[in-house]
Amino acid sequence: MAFKDEAKAKAYWDKNVKLMISLMIIWFVVSFGCGILFVDALNNIQIGGYKLGFWFAQQGSIYTFLAIIFYYAWKMRQIDREFGVEE
Repeated sequence: MAFKDEAKAKAYWDKNVKLMISLMIIWFVVSFGCGILFVDALNNIQIGGYKLGFWFAQQGSIYTFLAIIFYYAWKMRQIDREFGVEE
């Protein structure tokens, strides 16, 4: 990946880092927050016979992580096109 100027490279990486930080915050809230911190409040709700806190600890954080991976790939493709560094 070759940028013509340093300002464009910095803008690209700033967008990339901002995206990664926001997705890591979402992942933390879902996995640690819903699976550990808020489990007692979420266990008052049931999905398919299972308590919601248990579901987030076992399944929800995995599904969220997969969704984050696909979203990151999609969004980075857009950012790459915007800066002219797509493959």
